[in-house]
Amino acid sequence: MSTSDGPIARVALPVPFRRCFDYLIPEPLRAQAHIGARARVPFGRRDCIGILWDRTTESELPRERLKSIHALVDETPLLDAPARRLLRWAATYYHHPLGEVIAAALPQSLRLGRSPREISAETVTDVDPQAGDVPVLTPAQQGAVTQILAARDHFQVFVLHGVTGSGKTEVYLEIAMDSLAKGRQILVLIPEIGMSPQTVRRFEQRLRHPVALYHSTLTDAERAHTWWRAKRGEAPIIIGTRSAVWLPLARPGAIIVDEEHDGSYKQQEGFRYSARDVAITRAQQEQIPVVLGSATPSLETLHNVSRGRYTRLSLPERATGVPMPVLRLVDLRQRSLAGGLSQPMIDAIARRLASQEQVLVFLNRRGYAPAVLCHECGRVLDCPRCDAHLTYHRESGCLCCHHCGSQRALPDHCGECGAAAAWVKAGQGTERLVESLRQRFHDAAIMRIDRDSTRRKGALAAAIEQAHTGQASILVGTQMLSKGHDFPRVTLVCVVDADGALYSADFRAAEHLMQLLLQVAGRAGRVRHQGEVMVQTHHPDHPLLQALLRQDYSAYGMQLLAERRETHLPPYSHLALLRAEAARMEAARQFLEQARGLLPPLPSSMQAHGPLPAPRPRRAGHHRAQLWLQAAHRQPLHRVLMQWLPALETLPAARRVRWSLDVDPQDMF
Repeated sequence: MSTSDGPIARVALPVPFRRCFDYLIPEPLRAQAHIGARARVPFGRRDCIGILWDRTTESELPRERLKSIHALVDETPLLDAPARRLLRWAATYYHHPLGEVIAAALPQSLRLGRSPREISAETVTDVDPQAGDVPVLTPAQQGAVTQILAARDHFQVFVLHGVTGSGKTEVYLEIAMDSLAKGRQILVLIPEIGMSPQTVRRFEQRLRHPVALYHSTLTDAERAHTWWRAKRGEAPIIIGTRSAVWLPLARPGAIIVDEEHDGSYKQQEGFRYSARDVAITRAQQEQIPVVLGSATPSLETLHNVSRGRYTRLSLPERATGVPMPVLRLVDLRQRSLAGGLSQPMIDAIARRLASQEQVLVFLNRRGYAPAVLCHECGRVLDCPRCDAHLTYHRESGCLCCHHCGSQRALPDHCGECGAAAAWVKAGQGTERLVESLRQRFHDAAIMRIDRDSTRRKGALAAAIEQAHTGQASILVGTQMLSKGHDFPRVTLVCVVDADGALYSADFRAAEHLMQLLLQVAGRAGRVRHQGEVMVQTHHPDHPLLQALLRQDYSAYGMQLLAERRETHLPPYSHLALLRAEAARMEAARQFLEQARGLLPPLPSSMQAHGPLPAPRPRRAGHHRAQLWLQAAHRQPLHRVLMQWLPALETLPAARRVRWSLDVDPQDMF
């Protein structure tokens, strides 16, 4: 190791290496080389923008082998100490290269080295000076607000557990008003972009202050503009999806995570972080309160409440005073269906339409038919690149794989038996459901809201607005309609098929299905009249559906937690999933077998499972396998990962596969 009196910069670069890189700081740049500033440095045959992460006088390389920084991009640090502390924690906890973690936290223009002066501002839109109605808080709402505001100057996790329609947003608004009054900033995380127009409207009408947005459908210039305004303290109210958790805040006051249970908060590619968990750690580091709001909290959150780590605030009744909807199971056994709908459901829809009310029909399958088969031989058309059936989309006339996104035309002949096309379109998706409803209810205005119908920019916001104003009598959609939307005229919710996930191999399936059904049921009867929810099923005696009838999520959550405890599954254990995919399954398994052989000795409370084929072994032409580690305690798991990962990167097989590590995986597929 060589030493020198001259300073050396340790620079974090957006490359897949778990270390920083040392560079000499030229004399003219030394006074301006601030930790946290961006630097342009040579890397291989190109220049690269990185973050000056540390300064030192020592390097593992001889001084003569070190290259020099070419230029400094920033006169002051782009990332201040709190931001660097959070990013370092995230890189350590998720065992991901620091440079890539930083890159994931920045808009692209900042990653490319652009300065604030080069980023064109969006003008800040004016807000209607007329304030929205300010409802009188219920005692439960007021109690929740009082407890949260009492913790405004220290860290505490609050779980705002309120039934659908209980007025959680009103609590958020009171917290935001307090932050504004104190000159602080509030960050509100939402799971889906589609929720942003309604949420923004509520905040701007009440607070009479513009809201800054941060999500993936904005242009990079728009995201960068919000980033800079947040950093300078010019954006006191910020609403965004999971990536907004990294936004710099000049004067942080509180963080709110709405629908905290939602799986959208977990990044599933690249840097696999949980925005909810990052938000909690960030609040702890900033010493501010964080609020986790949900009608159906995750089991991890309920577990932390039971252990006294989080404070539960209950909103047990709807803020409007309207009772919770009446829930009914429609037993489909030995019952004929018309277009996927039973006669009791058809009659209920007709009654609501006759009363000029709105109906939401829920089916969590898009497209026209989820399977297409040959009438002559029975062969089902499968995706040639995935272990999945192709879905027929009638509007486009194409077969589509909902896993890899590939599309193809419907063949003229069966590839199995050679018969001329006589395709049977089996099952039902949202396209077919709309067709059936139009045949039955000729005069009703029907709107479909799913990923296919809202692909264009602004289409989802426009569709939600039309649904909100009642322009359509029947809303047909997927889980996009279940997430926090308030449709005042919807009095009937029809769940066409509740059976799809009742017997899934995923140990989280029961939790997720219960959350989804209760969330979509909560769209019914929120304002004036008690709503009705009808759920079609072939398994009316299933424990989950019986619990659904009682609408007691806490009790069912405790039951699921007891089952998790008996089976030693999260949150009573901690998981890390090593995934590998390759053109051949043999290559993926070989890498994982070698990886398992490199594991350090495991403590008795920790086990390794695999290599095993993934539950969906082939996707997008690649074969997929996995190896997972399970530990009774978090710290031993992380100690093993810290020893294990550097060794994995030296394996020759690691260069022949695509592999990734997922800490606290939410999706085992």
